[in-house]
Amino acid sequence: MANRKRPLEMTANDSLHTPEKKVSVAQVISSDYMHWEVEETCQYLRNEGLIEWQDIFRAQKVTGVGLRYIKDDDLEKMGVKCHGDRLRILHSLRKLWQIEAEPNKVFNDPIHGHVELHPLLIKIIDTPQFQRLRHIKQLGGTYFVFPGASHNRFEHSIGVGYLAGRLVQALNEKQPELLISRRDILCVQIAGLCHDLGHGPFSHMFDGIFIPKARPQITWKHETASLAMFDYLVDENGLRPVMEQHGLVLPDDLDFIKEQIAGPLQNAADQNAEWPYKGRTQDKSFLYEIVANKRNGIDVDKWDYFARDCYHLGIQNNFDYRRFLKFARVCEVDGQKNICTRDKEVGNLYDMFHTRNCLHRRAYQHKVGNIIETMITEAFLKADKHIQIEGSGGRMFTLSTAIDDMEAYTKLTDHVFEQILNSSAKELADARQILRNIVYRRLYKCLGQTQPEKPITELIHSWEEDLAQSVPQGSHDAELQPEDFVVNVIHMDYGMKEKNPINNVRFYCKNDLTTAIQIRKNQVSKLLPERFAEQLIRVYYKKTDEKSVEAAKKHFVQWCMDKNFSKPQDGDIIAPELTPLKASWLNNSEGEECVESNTSYSHLNGTAKVRLFK
Repeated sequence: MANRKRPLEMTANDSLHTPEKKVSVAQVISSDYMHWEVEETCQYLRNEGLIEWQDIFRAQKVTGVGLRYIKDDDLEKMGVKCHGDRLRILHSLRKLWQIEAEPNKVFNDPIHGHVELHPLLIKIIDTPQFQRLRHIKQLGGTYFVFPGASHNRFEHSIGVGYLAGRLVQALNEKQPELLISRRDILCVQIAGLCHDLGHGPFSHMFDGIFIPKARPQITWKHETASLAMFDYLVDENGLRPVMEQHGLVLPDDLDFIKEQIAGPLQNAADQNAEWPYKGRTQDKSFLYEIVANKRNGIDVDKWDYFARDCYHLGIQNNFDYRRFLKFARVCEVDGQKNICTRDKEVGNLYDMFHTRNCLHRRAYQHKVGNIIETMITEAFLKADKHIQIEGSGGRMFTLSTAIDDMEAYTKLTDHVFEQILNSSAKELADARQILRNIVYRRLYKCLGQTQPEKPITELIHSWEEDLAQSVPQGSHDAELQPEDFVVNVIHMDYGMKEKNPINNVRFYCKNDLTTAIQIRKNQVSKLLPERFAEQLIRVYYKKTDEKSVEAAKKHFVQWCMDKNFSKPQDGDIIAPELTPLKASWLNNSEGEECVESNTSYSHLNGTAKVRLFK
């Protein structure tokens, strides 16, 4: 009995003192294992219950950087003879760089399947600032055209956070020499999760159309609001201690997260032009290419919205991000580490950017969706000063000034549409009528689409007046008013304006995984685009009666002639008496010899003779 009591007393003493000892060690040891010295490595072994092996690690002078390279054979050579002991040590070491060491929560996503997210990400998701994204349509006014496009920024943000983790961990597993830490993985996931926090009602309509018209004196993008909203989310919900508890180092990691969302912070960019980031040093440059890739546009944000938008729009997605994950590697390019892919993947990347262009052409820039967003913008402008939103300190803000206060901005979502539509206030009557016209499908009429010969750089404020004054020859229709026209200039490109984004991608070959090479377009295919950007000009007319619309269509065709724009696709139908007047608008087939029954055109009675082709 005496022999039994002794161990029990020792166990009791150990149970009393062990928790206090662990807490004190956790406070001393750094959370970033790559900066550990030998003694800090030994402390970690003690924390993991591997105290009997610390002398071996001390004798071999193993620091934190060396932990990443230790394998089973190395432990055996160091003197750890028992295979079970080696497995215990390797399991504890892998916790340092494997984010899965902590229990995750599972989401069932229609695009990515069962998605596991780290507990810290769940803490962020379960805040009012993030939950707000449930009420902001991913595709804005496009939902009024595509019935399936009802998804929101909420699920897209979760998808981007998940894919950010997939890519960084794929690099981590293939290239342990990159020394990617759990801190790095968590920060990249948080940046993906929070990159769209700053979107306003109807997403890009708010920052791309409404704010520039409501407050033309400022330059504001949703990324700007994402940074402010992220800071507000962290402070308002007391997440700094939680972040530190999960191993983040503040404020460095907060800066790193924000730099991934919106690029270099202003003060860091001013201080160091050579390396403008302060969250991570230049040896981790590849981490800045995961969430929002400023170098070539290949990032997980696109991967998610390609897959998610195509799914909900009913459009085929030709790009598979899973294949890119298989071939992604980090190589050194001009002194920096960049994410590269296999040379054989170059054709798939051209397909990826082609998919982006198709989504814009078929959905994001749909002519009906665009005019609905234009009408919603007009309603918001009329309602702007009459919508009051309470912000910090009890101050009141309008639709356009809510971006200056994150407490007010948190309350601003797509619901403002119904707020105006269902209101009875007299001052909202004009805005309410515009939204009712949308609901009843009394939309502005699209007169047509054209393209300029050269990129438009001039101001287009006078174009509505030009359209009203472009009276077709022989027309006796009533005068049209400039305020009844709406002109939209749409920029279509591969993501980098007129540049080919693939020129900024680097590839590696099967026989050399470390040398980055460039692949030019003429090395890939002769069927690839010659240009990577174009402008489309769409003109709408606000009146809907048939006579006014017919007159406006003729004004539009005459205006295209006056401006030397391309012939509208239906120009021969809406104004057959006008199109023969412009020689460059003759419908010659490109590359074919044209044989005409009569080379001269008769403009009598507004008709043209028929041309015959070989």
